[in-house]
Amino acid sequence: MENRGTAIGAKATAEPTENPRDITSTNFRLAADRLGLDAETRTLLTTPFRELRVEVPVRLDDGSLKVFLGYRIQHNGARGPAKGGIRYHPAVTVDEVRALAEAMTWKTSLVNIPFGGAKGGIACDPHAMSQRELERLTRKYTSRIQVILGPYRDVPAPDVNTNAQVMTWLFDEYSLHHGYTPACVTGKPVELGGSLGREQATGYGAAILVRELMRELGRPLAGATVALQGIGNVGSYAARALAREGCRILAVADSKGAVFSSKGIDLAALFPHKAATGKVQGLAGTEAISNGDLLELECDILIPAALECVIHRGNAERIRAKVIAEAANLPTTPDADQILERRGIAVLPDILTSAGGVTVSYFEWTQNLQQHFWEESQVFAEMEKILVKAFRNVVERARSEKISYRTAAYTIAVERVARAEKLRGT
Repeated sequence: MENRGTAIGAKATAEPTENPRDITSTNFRLAADRLGLDAETRTLLTTPFRELRVEVPVRLDDGSLKVFLGYRIQHNGARGPAKGGIRYHPAVTVDEVRALAEAMTWKTSLVNIPFGGAKGGIACDPHAMSQRELERLTRKYTSRIQVILGPYRDVPAPDVNTNAQVMTWLFDEYSLHHGYTPACVTGKPVELGGSLGREQATGYGAAILVRELMRELGRPLAGATVALQGIGNVGSYAARALAREGCRILAVADSKGAVFSSKGIDLAALFPHKAATGKVQGLAGTEAISNGDLLELECDILIPAALECVIHRGNAERIRAKVIAEAANLPTTPDADQILERRGIAVLPDILTSAGGVTVSYFEWTQNLQQHFWEESQVFAEMEKILVKAFRNVVERARSEKISYRTAAYTIAVERVARAEKLRGT
């Protein structure tokens, strides 16, 4: 997700029949139709390069043995090594991982960095596991997928419920098999070759793109009201960045619920409260609402920053935001997209809004390969340059062809990957 949102349960806000693969399939088809791609090229670009399913036996702290199901799926590598996060969540399925791997192919292509797309996941509940159990789980999973990883093959990163510590275990386990290889994974601690700015990158990148979108639409950012579904890594840094721009954060959510304040939520109080209690609800000066209620609040900017399929045909008519910026992967279903477009709600697509994380992962990878490290100011300056250029490309394509930002983004991304496949002679 190269994107670590809050693990908000999809059941709470998504219709149970929604399949994230429907999202990538529909968006790809719309782009492929515009590009006039032939049937063979469509098959090539939608068929994953490699899928690995592994059973991961872990000895739990109570002495019992539990076997977890894990996946690593590489969608496409025509433009470079496969790139994508690893998530730990009870709802992980093969279709979800396939869809997220494909979305990574289009995300890396859209921002024009030299990677393809991949994704990994383990069906588990990390909140019910100890640190020792999570380490054993990560190491065993890594040992079973390491045969398809590598700096020039497949480079994982954090995603939902994984972090720099999990990436450290992955890096260490991979290095046990292949020697010291810091470029085998990104999102590591700075002390072990991680990049300055990596933790903030997805959230800060989303804020930069919201700023650019509001400028494009001729709407002021200062004073704009924001609702954030997800206040984990991505949402928290996006909230901080937007608050510094003068936005008023009306509502935030985590996996246990949401809170609302018409006066604006005090972030300086929110984060210590969540750290102390494990939830956002109960924060002084706010009222408790549901995750579903948050999505339907009247606001200027809605930022889904959790899991996929949360905006669907069951709630799209009730969305009252003027702008949606998708900091989560695949949060909006195709049916909902049509409803939002009909209603004139501008949607900044996930493959652009959440691309700050993978962009800085690219910087970390290059720093590891060169063993030359950047100052944080350079990281953020280079990230902003890439994201703003990608945004302008999307806007210009959307304007010239009179299409949505999402279709424009996918058309640019698919065109680049199709060209790479053709040049390589597949």
